[in-house]
Amino acid sequence: MTATATIDAARVDAAMRRALELAARGPAVGVNPQVGCVLLDAHGEIVAEGWHRGAGTAHAEVDALSKVADARGLTAVVTLEPCNHTGRTGPCAQALIDAGVARVVYALPDPGEVAGGGAERLRAAGITVEAGPQAEAAAELLRPWLTSARLGRPFVTVKWASTLDGRAAAADGTSQWITGAAARQRVHEQRAAHDAIAVGTGTVLADDPTLTARGDGGAMLGHQPLPVVFGTTPVPADAALRRHPAGLVELGHRDLECGLAELQERGIRRLYVEGGPTLASAFLRSGLADEVLIYLAPLLLGGPRTAIDDLGIGTMSQALRLSIHRIETLGDDILVTARPTPPQE
Repeated sequence: MTATATIDAARVDAAMRRALELAARGPAVGVNPQVGCVLLDAHGEIVAEGWHRGAGTAHAEVDALSKVADARGLTAVVTLEPCNHTGRTGPCAQALIDAGVARVVYALPDPGEVAGGGAERLRAAGITVEAGPQAEAAAELLRPWLTSARLGRPFVTVKWASTLDGRAAAADGTSQWITGAAARQRVHEQRAAHDAIAVGTGTVLADDPTLTARGDGGAMLGHQPLPVVFGTTPVPADAALRRHPAGLVELGHRDLECGLAELQERGIRRLYVEGGPTLASAFLRSGLADEVLIYLAPLLLGGPRTAIDDLGIGTMSQALRLSIHRIETLGDDILVTARPTPPQE
């Protein structure tokens, strides 16, 4: 009896869940997706595991294959359709064919025009190919990368911190600190989970931010987001951003779509928008926010300094509707993760 006939659906599903755990170990930043792979024998037992560790390293399938002496007849369970192109490494679909794998099961198809087509290549070589197990979980893990691949622009996270009455600063402009230490540390972790971090020139001139990602003790985290400044005013020569370890990108304009296209060309796939009500509101108003992170502190300030500016909404029927994805408590503060709801047809 062949390997493809003896592994029941429950074992394949469990293997896919394990592959997703492996995928999550890979870096969330960079141009490549997080991918995990599990190799099963004819009885559904795991004989090897692999995951992608970043650009230029072995892809998940090749990583797993490197750990077995003979892969003939095995089943490969992969979180994303094996790629079909040659970049820094060769096509994973061909690596599976050359290894003699009998069956490939993947959670999601690759949406890319260049990398897609791996399933057809595998089938043409006589390999059994199936798709679908744990597709929803895989889509959630890869949501930023999939969004970028489909839209041709970075996935945009818009973040702000405010009081319960929606103020980002007191009437005199003071804003440090609205939120507590736990919330501020989460922001640093989120910065490190993005390729780049965007602010407007108004925030640069008013606050002189560093925009680095630091740990609890103040040390730099392993990945630093690239600072990106929207606006026409040059960043001052003595600004903290000019000493950022990742460098600095001054776009020199306010055109959001053009700026996102430029960042996509630079390999930016995840953009963290942190810089002030004007820029945050512009992304929301333009429909370019893929996720919204709202830190709410148990304070009341009143006054004119709101966290969000005019969104161009004149009546309730035009309201930007969000779906709440997650609510977390961070010390005395609350973090609300929300996603724009697609307009009803």
